[in-house]
Amino acid sequence: MILSIDEVWKLIEEKEGQSFKTFSGLEFTYRVKGHEIFISRKDKSITYSSVKKALEEVEKLNGIVSGPKKLGVFGSSYLYPIFKEIGVIKEN
Repeated sequence: MILSIDEVWKLIEEKEGQSFKTFSGLEFTYRVKGHEIFISRKDKSITYSSVKKALEEVEKLNGIVSGPKKLGVFGSSYLYPIFKEIGVIKEN
C-alpha cells in the first residue's frame, strides 16, 4: 500500500475541521468520531472500512486518480479532496 490504513486514518483525523471542496465545488468540513467520518453536508457517515476500500483502489491505480468515481465507495466525492490534501492521490 501507498500508506497503511492506520497512517491514512491518522492524517484524516489531523485534518478534521478543515474546509474542503468536492470535485464539483461544494464546500464541506468533517469530524471524526471513532471509526467514522461525519460530513457537514450529509446525514450519513463514511466508515473506516470504506476508507480502507478506497485506499485499496488508489493503490491499484498507483496513486493517480482522475476523479472521485474511481474510488468506488460511498462518500468518494468527499474522500477524494481529503485524499488529495493528505497526499494519498495525485490528479491525472
